[in-house]
Amino acid sequence: MRIHLVPNTDNPRACAAARSLAQDLVSDGHVVTASPADAEGCESGVATGAASEAELVVALGGDGTILKAAHMLAGSDVPIFGINLGKLGFLCGASGDDPIGAVRAVVAGRAREERRVTLRVEATHGGRVAGSHHALNEIFVGRASGARAVDIAVAVDGEPFARWVCDGVIVSTPTGSTAYALSAGGPIMAPELSALLVVPVGAHALAVRPLVLGPSAHVTLTFPDAARSGACLVVDGDLVPCRSTLERLEVGLGADDVRLLRIDESSFIAAARDAFLRS
Repeated sequence: MRIHLVPNTDNPRACAAARSLAQDLVSDGHVVTASPADAEGCESGVATGAASEAELVVALGGDGTILKAAHMLAGSDVPIFGINLGKLGFLCGASGDDPIGAVRAVVAGRAREERRVTLRVEATHGGRVAGSHHALNEIFVGRASGARAVDIAVAVDGEPFARWVCDGVIVSTPTGSTAYALSAGGPIMAPELSALLVVPVGAHALAVRPLVLGPSAHVTLTFPDAARSGACLVVDGDLVPCRSTLERLEVGLGADDVRLLRIDESSFIAAARDAFLRS
């Protein structure tokens, strides 16, 4: 099997696991690759290659490393197996106690698969579509650090819904409902749902609530007040360079799901309870 490793290169445990895994998997007869940056960053010595050419991607770190792996795949139908060597690891499919044992269990077919919907967003600058982006968790559009609040109008399927002067607006998948959207007051959504979540952040209004939409919904975000239009776009935690004025965002579910593998037996309810509801 061709297995691609995606470690968190800033995490010494993840790098150590990547080096050990590479040796063990090659001994098992597998072809092991990593991106040039990851191979160099962890000094793993494995062959370099593209994640999209693998049969299995193993993410070594936490939830951020799984997001990194999902963006590397860019819609390729390759499953991701996350081994938690970070803090929360809510998306990971195994603990970091026995990485090689966990990967061997996946290779032997003892993992279950979860399909997670994604977002696709088109950004308009200067009257033309200037970029298309994909997200597993969420997109956030709002003021840059230190800037004034922005004025954002929200429409759903062409129908005006709300206009908020706010820090910004999150559009999230169910997977992302336990990330930034949760801290902004949004609901926890079961990950198997096919839906969109819209959550205003720091809105200057009393009657403000998050909005849950169906899978075919199309969300449009515009900036009607030129004096409060200095918004920037963040995709899964990464800032998209905002060198020109952002005029419009079109957001809907993406065409490709992300395939996550798990070998642990914990349910989503148990994981949510343990992660967020226990003091």
